[in-house]
Amino acid sequence: MRQKDSLYGRTPERTAIAEVLTSAAKGEGRALVVRGEAGIGKSALLEYASAEAGPMRVLRATGAESETGLAFAALHQLLHPVTGGLDALPAPQRDAVAGALGLAATRSDDRFLVSAGVLSLLIEAAADDGLLVVVDDFQWIDQASADALLFSARRLGSERVAMLLAVRGEARTPGLPELALTGLDQESATALLAERAAPAQEVGARLAELTGGNPLALRETVELLTADQLAGRAALPEPLPVGAGIFGEQVRQLPGDTRRLLLAAALESGGELGLVLDVAGVGAESLRPAENAGLVTVGSAIRFRHPLVRSAVHASADPAYRREVHEALAARVRDPDRRAWHRAAATVGQDEEVAAELAASAERARERGGYADAATALVRAAELTPDPEARAVRLAAAATSAWLGGRPGQAESCLAEARSLADRPEFAQLRGRFELNSGDAAEALRILEGGETLEMLADAAEAASYVGDVEALVALGRRAEAFPESFLRDAVAGIGAMLAGDQDRATPMLRRVLARREELREAAQFLWASAAATYLGEADVSTELVAMAGRAARVSGMVGQLPVVLEFVATAERIEGRFAHSAALAEEGLELAREAGYTNSVAAHLANLAAVAAIQGREDDCARHAHDALTIAIPHHLGMRASTARYALGLLDLGMGRYAAAHDRFQSLAATGHPTAVWRSTPDRVEAAVGCGELDAARAAFASYARWSATAGTPQAKALLARCRALTGDDAAFDEAMELHPEGFERARTALLYGERLRRLHRPGEARSHLRYAAETFERAGADPWARRAHDELRAAGETRTRPERDVFATLTPQELRIARLVAGGASSKEVAAQLFLSPRTVEYHLYKIYPKLGVTSRTELALVVLRMAGESAHGML
Repeated sequence: MRQKDSLYGRTPERTAIAEVLTSAAKGEGRALVVRGEAGIGKSALLEYASAEAGPMRVLRATGAESETGLAFAALHQLLHPVTGGLDALPAPQRDAVAGALGLAATRSDDRFLVSAGVLSLLIEAAADDGLLVVVDDFQWIDQASADALLFSARRLGSERVAMLLAVRGEARTPGLPELALTGLDQESATALLAERAAPAQEVGARLAELTGGNPLALRETVELLTADQLAGRAALPEPLPVGAGIFGEQVRQLPGDTRRLLLAAALESGGELGLVLDVAGVGAESLRPAENAGLVTVGSAIRFRHPLVRSAVHASADPAYRREVHEALAARVRDPDRRAWHRAAATVGQDEEVAAELAASAERARERGGYADAATALVRAAELTPDPEARAVRLAAAATSAWLGGRPGQAESCLAEARSLADRPEFAQLRGRFELNSGDAAEALRILEGGETLEMLADAAEAASYVGDVEALVALGRRAEAFPESFLRDAVAGIGAMLAGDQDRATPMLRRVLARREELREAAQFLWASAAATYLGEADVSTELVAMAGRAARVSGMVGQLPVVLEFVATAERIEGRFAHSAALAEEGLELAREAGYTNSVAAHLANLAAVAAIQGREDDCARHAHDALTIAIPHHLGMRASTARYALGLLDLGMGRYAAAHDRFQSLAATGHPTAVWRSTPDRVEAAVGCGELDAARAAFASYARWSATAGTPQAKALLARCRALTGDDAAFDEAMELHPEGFERARTALLYGERLRRLHRPGEARSHLRYAAETFERAGADPWARRAHDELRAAGETRTRPERDVFATLTPQELRIARLVAGGASSKEVAAQLFLSPRTVEYHLYKIYPKLGVTSRTELALVVLRMAGESAHGML
């Protein structure tokens, strides 16, 4: 009856839940957050959903206050019935989830892998009849479990999975739709009361008003009233006992032995009957008063009727008495993490032994990817630590864990407290890295440039590069030269020397960096090598190394760095003319950056999306993404990202043929922009200047570009130099550029410019072949403004022709495109799933949709299409 009572007046809410279940049954997975105060009927709606799920499998978990610091405790409760499906997961996901659940001795240093594995396991569990996941009291589950469930809830997409999360208070569930529960209306409240006690009409109305229509408060209050009060012959109690007050009074009326039993059950959330009886030192008969009062049910474990009962038990106990029970539990529980938390709760003041035990528990949580919960444990361990220096070290470790767990605010506060206790170089480096990832890059530079180690100088150089501070990069390079020769030393010193204008000193160092590329294994190393190639003027080599960084990040198990790496990979794909893939990677990186709290990475991905939108002629998208990127980049002193966003706006004008506007933007960028953005945009600046008749400005820009690219030895770099030379007066250089260019977007741009020049020289026959090539390439790439220009020129040159078919890849969604490229590169479904945080079933589902779009029926045919259309080696793709 209580479930029925709570559903009075809930027709709209039941309809919303039914829609979630129906949608999931059709393969359109959805999640819904049911939010409301205690007693408002959240649990009843979850029970209703479970009853209405039909053939769907149902997995359940309930949060408990005593488990909020135990990493993956809620997931263990939720997933225990389906762990038999772990073997179907990609190996990295399988091992990460098994380690998180304590089923294997494996470890994962990355929370994304655990989250992806949880999603895959849920999808496997949904394979037969679908799956309903219900989590009650979500606000109390441990953070590691919460992260994994929210990650999954946002990615249900085409899966047969429904997820309902009941939450009260201010617990955040970003990105998920919510169903807000309010009190029952007067009619529904009256109907509920009539089922139980039939109070007088005016009494029912008053009760509904005083309880706010809260079903639990209505039920419990009406049972406490006298017959005279129900009939209106006696006044109602003032204040009206509602919520926890009701249970508090009931708990206080219980015998002492019963209260001790309930307290042990409240503090040890499993409520295991034998353990609770042992701790309380009484027999099971002591539970009868609580059972008779309807406060608990007893089986192999003690279950509280409502979370407020647990809260009332906890609140009614004297603090010293609670510590005594915690100590008794610590002496009896077998799990070392639970024991550590019980000991911590039982301790007054500081105790190094207890602190060390809790710190060890935090390390175990870290090894399973439960960074946020590790941070919570380390903060408490620091409070218990007597020695200030050791306390500072634990707070710094808490800061690192909080950062990796997506809690930048907590990370910064922990680090600030650590620095107030001790002055250590690694604390400064940590603070600088925090600032660089989501704070002020200029402040990061100020902090890091004070370091004495090569690693801190490299971090400072990275910060200076983000800011665009050339003087700092030069100074840091000089300081790096004092260190023994190494890969990192040559990269930092070589970049500094190049920016100082000393090519003779810089070039050998940067060449040594590139010569060691076969030795590189880590994503960060590939990015440094990419930077070396960039400063040598070899954008194509830089692009290739960035792609290798992306592959390293995906397969290393440390995919927490993936959002940052994908900034560079997405940019490289755009520079190479693979715009759909660039956008797909940027969208993936943007999503992961927001998940991880990497604000500055968000700006980078938005800026790249603006540049892709510019090439494709999507003016509104370009403007929106550029604005959003600049909103972050300018106050955070991210010169590189701000320059990319500004470059996107100039590129949009250039593609649209608005040469004067484009020239103004590029000139402004050249005066105040990031050095790398200025260099990479110079061919565009030359084109814009020529287009609006500013020939002197075009020649000056070309001279600057020639100096920068003097050491470049790759065909693409030489081709761009030749194109700029041709635009500034040497027409013969067009042929040289066309011969040097690899196939792709930049070659098509040169062909367009050459065709335009030939047509204006009244040589339409020669112009048409170049213009035809440009039009076809632009059309396939989805570069609509450029394609329109090429077609207009073709018509002016005397050729009328039907526009070619758009690149078939343009029909794919970003997710489908990523899957298609990986499968074409030879990856199995499990390998694709491991790299893209999907389940193998999801990969197969997407392939089922990809094949007809591309007109293929097998992986072999898919690989051939990718090779033909992308003009690249399938095995080299990210």
